[in-house]
Amino acid sequence: MVGWRRGVPGVEPDARTDGRGDRAQGPAEGADPRRWRALWVTLTAGFMSLLDVTIVAVELPSMQRALHASAPAIQWVVSGYALTFALVLVTAGRVGDAIGRRRIFLLALAAFVLCSAAAGAAPTITLLVVARLAQGMAAGCLAPQNSALIQQMFRGAERGRAFGLFGATVGVSSAVGPVIGGLILMLADGPQGWRWIFYVNVPVGAVAFLLGLRLLPEVAPRRRERLDLRGVLLLGCGVLALMLPLILAESGGLRRLWWLFPVGLGLLVAFAWWERRLTAVGGQPLLDPRLVTNTRGYAAGAAIAALYFVGFSGVWLVFALYFQNGQGYSPLRSGLAVTPFAIGSAAAAVVAGRLVERLGRLLTVWGLSAVALGLGGAVLVLRLVPGDPAVWYAAPALFVGGLGSGCVISPNVTMTLRDVPVRMAGAAGGALQTAQRLGGAVGTAALPGLFYVVLGTDQHDFRSAVAIAVGSGIVAVLCALGLAVHDWLRDHGPRSPGRPSEVSHDHTHARRP
Repeated sequence: MVGWRRGVPGVEPDARTDGRGDRAQGPAEGADPRRWRALWVTLTAGFMSLLDVTIVAVELPSMQRALHASAPAIQWVVSGYALTFALVLVTAGRVGDAIGRRRIFLLALAAFVLCSAAAGAAPTITLLVVARLAQGMAAGCLAPQNSALIQQMFRGAERGRAFGLFGATVGVSSAVGPVIGGLILMLADGPQGWRWIFYVNVPVGAVAFLLGLRLLPEVAPRRRERLDLRGVLLLGCGVLALMLPLILAESGGLRRLWWLFPVGLGLLVAFAWWERRLTAVGGQPLLDPRLVTNTRGYAAGAAIAALYFVGFSGVWLVFALYFQNGQGYSPLRSGLAVTPFAIGSAAAAVVAGRLVERLGRLLTVWGLSAVALGLGGAVLVLRLVPGDPAVWYAAPALFVGGLGSGCVISPNVTMTLRDVPVRMAGAAGGALQTAQRLGGAVGTAALPGLFYVVLGTDQHDFRSAVAIAVGSGIVAVLCALGLAVHDWLRDHGPRSPGRPSEVSHDHTHARRP
């Protein structure tokens, strides 16, 4: 049986590194020479699945007119995808750990392509929503395999660089969705042009699938494992209860379904109790509680991710509402207005992947500080400067915020997952992304809602509305910053006399930077 020593989960022999541990600076002996090409396959699939969270938003009016849909029904095209995406993350990660990540990745990618084609061809709003629900489930099965495959294929400094590219993919896909959606609407003109936002996934996904068959490594599980069905049910129902009022916020979900919040929290408490009990008797839990209690940096990293995504996800909807409704911008122009953030995020994420081994959590601290500073500067400009010049004056501040974001997402993923055993990488990555999705759901419900509240009470003052709504998102970023500072100080503070060393004698786990 695998042990958990010195507060760090044990690593199975086949999951160890090249003898110098996960912190080895070069590629491990026997590393797959195709690993970097395989990484681009997973990043392409991840980009598509995350892009579909935001790209659809600018197409909703066209869909509503073409399908003669009601406002609540058309909202499910966005919210249904986000809901099923979040529901399956942990379970899909655990299944990938148990039966093979390559297998689940390819099955999920094939399903995503088929569902994209079905969504594009949907003749009615009902069939479109069904296709989007299935597409979100396929995307949720894809997402945890991405981070798990990175842990499986890379070690040491290479892993940091790979997660840097992964972080760039997450940041850019979220920020450029409105831009790409606006471009597709412009090129595919006409009442049915919206269908191409789904059709475009088909050839890209098909090529990625064929390359994945050739390049992705297969690691057979060492033993047959039983899926924790009770854990799946408790976690799924808990996440559903927490997310449903949030994704239905625009149609009064918070007012009508507020009682689901205590129900969801109760189910998650029951899930935690059941997982601890199953672990204590030697069972196979869906999410081993020692990932949270004993794995260095995991709990802090998941909390930082959740708080950061409250602000990160919500501010883009607020900016879109401000530029389109308040300034009269087209969807494409609105997306271009926040492009400096995406450019800064992509550039910084790649560099941050190389720095995380040296700077560790300090890099996240710097990044969160820059995000708060950049968004704060942009909001100040939009509040004080009227008209179109405000967009140009805000661009440098948004670029600074993007540079900071690139130093948050990928380094935080690396720091959160670096001490997780490879055999549990899928479940751990799924849980981390579930925290991100929950944070994103809170942000996308709360910040636009606050924007509308200010508009209703302040005589349609759009500049005050964007300042207050984005300012609230900055508060969430500052809370994440507080956690990051605490985690960094804990690792670099004076050792207590009884505190065990973080360096093992076999060098399997070196001290965190």
